[in-house]
Amino acid sequence: MMPKYQRVFLTALGYELGPVVVTTAELEERLAPAFTRLGIQPGQLEAWTGISERRWWEPGTPLSQGATAAAKKALAKSGVSARDLGALLYCGVCRENFEPATACAVADGIGMCGGAFVYDLSNACLGVLNGMVEVANRIELGQIRAGLVVSCESSREIIEIALNRMLAGTGGMAEFAPALATFTGGSGAVAVLLTDGSFGTSRERRLLGAVSEVAPEFHELCRWGMRPGRDGWHEQFMHTDSVAVLKNGTALGAKTWREFLKAMNWNNDTVDKIICHQVGSQHQESFLKLTGLPREKDYTTFRFLGNMGTAALPVTAALAEERGVLKPGQRVGLLGIGSGLNCMMMGVEW
Repeated sequence: MMPKYQRVFLTALGYELGPVVVTTAELEERLAPAFTRLGIQPGQLEAWTGISERRWWEPGTPLSQGATAAAKKALAKSGVSARDLGALLYCGVCRENFEPATACAVADGIGMCGGAFVYDLSNACLGVLNGMVEVANRIELGQIRAGLVVSCESSREIIEIALNRMLAGTGGMAEFAPALATFTGGSGAVAVLLTDGSFGTSRERRLLGAVSEVAPEFHELCRWGMRPGRDGWHEQFMHTDSVAVLKNGTALGAKTWREFLKAMNWNNDTVDKIICHQVGSQHQESFLKLTGLPREKDYTTFRFLGNMGTAALPVTAALAEERGVLKPGQRVGLLGIGSGLNCMMMGVEW
């Protein structure tokens, strides 16, 4: 079932990028002892992923700080104030606490109070798109006039952990392969402001609908969480079967694309632009081949921002608009694929 909307608008996008630029060459330099042991040539990490650099936050930067900065930017672009918001959802993979919700810190940071829905929502890299559907449904039902979906992702910590494990390891490629996807991570924050269009904003992008497809039989292919360490303390880990994720993720994406076109009554020719979740060059090439979409319709940022999780797709859309790639009146597909496996695609009249 596809939720379709008549009165939901993507009113503003705000984003904040991690200030520390970390090149893939720098990571390879740090990994040099492990690469020598494994027989991996310099430059291979970038060749495999297509990523030349990514961003990190400064050490100790709170996630809510990045999300709050992005939220303030989105509100500043609109005629909407914090008191107008009926909902604020924080949808990042990375969160500050088990409780309270990171959304509470962001709500406090923008001065939100009173009668509103404030909570966290989690669904791997699809979190922001899922949050957009949650808010859009409330708007369409007339429950609220405006809602904000925010997230902030940080890759510094998990990449540092993976680096240290690789340097301390003694295994072969079987040890390195599950960590490859970890090194693609980037850091950034985003805020998506959705409204019913009643705030007098000069620029409105209409959200038309969304389609979701799932393949939960593949839920163990990519996992990021906590596990008991050797000393008895729990520690972070990330384990990804990159080959299987590529094969099954892009296959699910192609299936969802067919259902999306059918539901929207669009076709490859009538879609003007697509903005996909930013994984890397192999995923892009595989998806475009399976769907028959031309490369010029796809706008990417993974080469210089890496994979920023939930923030990757909406930040890329914001940058595409800033740079004149997305223009008023265009039919735009927002195409998300996340661990689980889950896939969601949204149609927007830009």
